[in-house]
Amino acid sequence: MPRYKLTIEYDGTPYCGWQAQGDVPSVQEHLANAVKAFSGEDFIPRGAGRTDAGVHALGQVAHLDLTRDWEPEKVRDAMNAHLRPEPIVVLRCEAVGDDFDARFSATRRYYLYRIVNRRSPLALQKNRAWVVFRALDAQAMHEAAQLLVGRHDFSTFRAAECQANSPEKTLDAIEVTRAGDEIAIRTHARSFLHTQVRSMVGSLQRVGEGSWTAQDLKAALEARDRARCGPLAPPCGLYLSRVDY
Repeated sequence: MPRYKLTIEYDGTPYCGWQAQGDVPSVQEHLANAVKAFSGEDFIPRGAGRTDAGVHALGQVAHLDLTRDWEPEKVRDAMNAHLRPEPIVVLRCEAVGDDFDARFSATRRYYLYRIVNRRSPLALQKNRAWVVFRALDAQAMHEAAQLLVGRHDFSTFRAAECQANSPEKTLDAIEVTRAGDEIAIRTHARSFLHTQVRSMVGSLQRVGEGSWTAQDLKAALEARDRARCGPLAPPCGLYLSRVDY
């Protein structure tokens, strides 16, 4: 049975998240409907990451099995035709071996979080970034963020409903940069806990505004206590930007 790797871009605003959940719209459901519409087959694409409601993707990856051997370009174009007008696009489709699994074959996941730091609310970037009105020190955020790099128990930054077997994860890198009003937080690891990135961003925002020091962030991490986490950053600023295999 031919297997295809899909690279997908989407605006997560209208959806309950990646995963199909019955009577609420999801990215996965719309992709499955597009597969059914062009091929007549029932197959739910399996993704590399289960993005939450309102979270976006620049490079989500999924795999898809079909009984017919289609040209990858035709799969891409047919799915895009049936996805309209949903804000979901298949950027690339590649034929892969049957040992490829979008989730379990992944070696690294990359996330981007966008903060717009200004006094005015958002117009063109509404639902695409988190607007923070208080001035933020991006350099202080970056320096504090380095305390999160490495293998740690990230219980402080883990959602209560997280289904991971262990709170221990290895954060490969995290970088905070500013360009004008925009602060970009980029991080990557093999895998993340549920809401880990948004939890880290919310805590780093406290460092940026000066209400926390880097040592406060370290103490929160070492407490292994969800109650010590900063505010959960909203989903609108988070993007799954890339997945490596």
